[in-house]
Amino acid sequence: MSPNGSQARRDRILHLATTTGLTSVEELSQRFGVTASTIRRDLAKLTADGRLARTYGGAMALTAHPEASLRQRTGEAFEAKRAIARRAAAEVRAGETVLLDAGSTVGALAHELRSAKELTVATTGLTALQELSDVETVHVECLGGTLRPLSQGFVGPLTEAALDRMTFDRVFLGTDGISPKHGICEADLRQTRLKELMADRADQVYVLAHAAKLGRRPFHAWATLPAGWTLITDPAADPAIVAELRGHGVEVILAEMPPPTEPEPGTVPA
Repeated sequence: MSPNGSQARRDRILHLATTTGLTSVEELSQRFGVTASTIRRDLAKLTADGRLARTYGGAMALTAHPEASLRQRTGEAFEAKRAIARRAAAEVRAGETVLLDAGSTVGALAHELRSAKELTVATTGLTALQELSDVETVHVECLGGTLRPLSQGFVGPLTEAALDRMTFDRVFLGTDGISPKHGICEADLRQTRLKELMADRADQVYVLAHAAKLGRRPFHAWATLPAGWTLITDPAADPAIVAELRGHGVEVILAEMPPPTEPEPGTVPA
């Protein structure tokens, strides 16, 4: 393809990343009829130009864009979210009472907790409720309130009142972005207020976020967290941001990613 054709493809990649939140290497390779190596070069160029942030297996647009729905975000950085969820589940002990936020990564954690024994889970998220509603060994409490359709999570005074009546061993929060200086970013002030209240009711506070969310500030509502909270992310996290977070007293855990799958016989190596 000509240089102009390469630029046109990169512009289309950026458009896809902006509108969907994620485009995987495999999907882009098939969509544009080029090799995975070509797509990786495109992503590297867009990243170097400051137009994309790399994720595990794909990319996310850095430019601000309207809040994505939970359905749109579910496929974003899928393998990284699974790895983060598995690592987060390893923190949970039998007999504990844990609080789960709304969101796709925390929903993946709920899936990992389906095999837990003697566990009490309270949640503000419909995804976690759906994952655990049929698990007899997990006692589930729903913190109801006003449902936000985009996030599929409950917020508002009823949710906050329910929190006043419980305490938790651990809370696992999702986020749209993380800043070492400001904390965690969300689209709605009701969400950030609720996250602060959730953190205040738990002994241990965790934030689950894949690498592209580090340093990201897509919205203007922020939640500050108590000292000593823990971030669980993936190995693609920017080392400089990780170091800055640790400098602010945040424990950062890098979840172990699964080994790459072997290419099918006859395919072109990436």
